[in-house]
Amino acid sequence: MFSGRKKSIKNKAGSSNEIVEEIDLNDVKYMKGSSSSHIEKASHHRGNGSISTGSVSDVVDDKPALQRGLKARHLTMISLGGTIGTGLFLASGSSVANAGPGGALLAYALIGIMVFFMMECLGEMATFLPISGSFNNYAGRFIDPAVGFALGWNYWYNWAVTVAVELTAGSMVMAYWLPHVPNYVWSIVFLVIILALNLFSVKGYGEAEYWFALIKVLTVIVFIILGILVDTAVLGGHYYGTETFNYGGIQGLGVLSTFLTAGFSFQGTELIGVAAGESENPRKNVPRAIKQVFWRIILFYILSILIIGLIIPYDDPSLLSDDVTQISVSPFTLVFVKAGITPAADVMNAVILTTVLSAGNSGLYASSRTLLDLANEGKAPKFFRKITKNGIPIYCVLLTAVIGMLAFLTSLFGNGVVYNWLLNISGVAGFIAWLGIAAAHWRFRRAYVLQGYKVEDLPFKARLFPIGPIFAFFVCLFVLVGQGYSAWMATPVVAADIVACYIGIPLVLVFYAGYKIGKRTKVIPLAEIDLISGREAFLR
Repeated sequence: MFSGRKKSIKNKAGSSNEIVEEIDLNDVKYMKGSSSSHIEKASHHRGNGSISTGSVSDVVDDKPALQRGLKARHLTMISLGGTIGTGLFLASGSSVANAGPGGALLAYALIGIMVFFMMECLGEMATFLPISGSFNNYAGRFIDPAVGFALGWNYWYNWAVTVAVELTAGSMVMAYWLPHVPNYVWSIVFLVIILALNLFSVKGYGEAEYWFALIKVLTVIVFIILGILVDTAVLGGHYYGTETFNYGGIQGLGVLSTFLTAGFSFQGTELIGVAAGESENPRKNVPRAIKQVFWRIILFYILSILIIGLIIPYDDPSLLSDDVTQISVSPFTLVFVKAGITPAADVMNAVILTTVLSAGNSGLYASSRTLLDLANEGKAPKFFRKITKNGIPIYCVLLTAVIGMLAFLTSLFGNGVVYNWLLNISGVAGFIAWLGIAAAHWRFRRAYVLQGYKVEDLPFKARLFPIGPIFAFFVCLFVLVGQGYSAWMATPVVAADIVACYIGIPLVLVFYAGYKIGKRTKVIPLAEIDLISGREAFLR
């Protein structure tokens, strides 16, 4: 994929001081003079567990490895599929109810801008070093190996529990049509489907996610078109105009809680970074997918919120429900009914079922690749490095599926108390991952410049540096800290509810402190950050 000219690397006894004479990355030339000191430092850090060279189909040895089977359309739909889900189809109604249509638009727009900068940060790193399980690897390489360890296990856990959440949601959706069938039966069926998609090949996963996401995208497009027709009295016979929207306006403190809802809704966008290591041409496909995904998400979310605010009064009791079992009161269903689509509830139920399968599919994929990267770095048992001839990290997939099923089973016992705590821990994991992405990019760019490289030579350059990562970091931190807002404002304040909101944070800190103390890691100086290892496969 890449052309280049390299000097031969001598043995340890006579290692050459000039390792790379010239590297030509699809007509992008990197400066001459990468010294052996960088390689030695990389070797030191790798032994520490902070560096993974990634597993790709063109690695040096002949062992089975991950395959680059994802095309640009797969990357785009993977990210869209990870974002457009119940957060839009259901929770968008409660956002309008709590913040008013104007407040909801404001909250989603601000969070959307934050996601834009976060994705720019990720895109720059993922095109420079496109490896599977990227966030924790970048954090461990550019900040501190202990940070990478904590973020890696945090992100694996996040998506493993997401599998359980979707198994539960899927059984609830099926109960709408077949209430007499036990929920666990449907959960097992969905787990088998998700497992099959992830055990076949990465291309099979990508194709499934492409079609799952396409159904959701088409649903949103139809919703927006019908919403405009309803608002202008072309359908339904009633002209709404902006009267309903102006009636709701902005509802004060409700905007704060909507920031949290919007943040949760956008989680999953970063899946592009996980999938970059299995993209056919990450240098071209990742930037293209990032640009397309951002504008499409903003378009879909902002226009959908606008349509809901134009047609449905913010104080309509139906908007307050964001329960997956309440399909009939989804804001999408309400608008479809006003457009004259009688079986609207059945249509939306089918779409939400697709959403559930899509999220579970992505959850198993993301968590398995993260676990594989942890194993490659020495931060998880070695047997998780096992990859089949089809390029599947078999033990990573199976363990994640088992953990997801066990987490699901906790929802069946003890009134779901353990299950709810697992959800709360997982809920903040996405925000922590975003914080890690912004911080890692801040360090990466500074190290890149300090070591003499030219920013214009980057395959993809994040815009508005350093404003972008700083803005993304602090907005994300604000959402992370403020996500316990409802628990603090409750009357009376219940300590257990507050602890439940924030329990995910100390868990990550325990991972960080444990690894840092055990391995005695330190923050890597900018001049010593390794910008070479792991790119050999892309430079040959």
